[in-house]
Amino acid sequence: MKRLLFTITFTALMAIPATYAQVISKNAIGVRLENNDGLGPQFTYQRAVSDNNRFEFDLGYGNYRHYDVIKFTTFYHWVFNITGGLNWFVGFGAGVGAVDADHDYYGRKYKDYDREHSAVFFTGDGDVGLEYSFLNHGVPLQLALDLNPAMQFGNDYYGEYYYNNDFDIDVAFSVRYQF
Repeated sequence: MKRLLFTITFTALMAIPATYAQVISKNAIGVRLENNDGLGPQFTYQRAVSDNNRFEFDLGYGNYRHYDVIKFTTFYHWVFNITGGLNWFVGFGAGVGAVDADHDYYGRKYKDYDREHSAVFFTGDGDVGLEYSFLNHGVPLQLALDLNPAMQFGNDYYGEYYYNNDFDIDVAFSVRYQF
């Protein structure tokens, strides 16, 4: 009986660190709010590939008075635990998008530009941030704040407007359901 009790206790104690070894959940889905040239909310999905690495996929759409934009970005993250459910992460990624602009909104102000313009653009992205997972508290919720420097290229038509060939730094806040 003592041997059985010892075996059960030893197994339980060894299993506790294993339950906390994975810093990230297997899947997380939610909304990412950023200030990327007015793109706004994005659908976001994370998929763990190991205990401390994951892919993140973001899809955003913006519809504004004078242009529409859609953008898909994917990241690869390394995640490091700070304490409890608090993690920091760093990663890299790439994206592709399309912009459709209509200068009728501006009237004759931009008479040298075409009235209609569409372009495909690409991005090379970095990502660094903090996240907190409430899984240890029994709530499948993750909150994250990240900084996303991105180099955009492929759309040189507008110079300084609409996802052009430039460097942007975006700040984003995400809320995700973990499963």
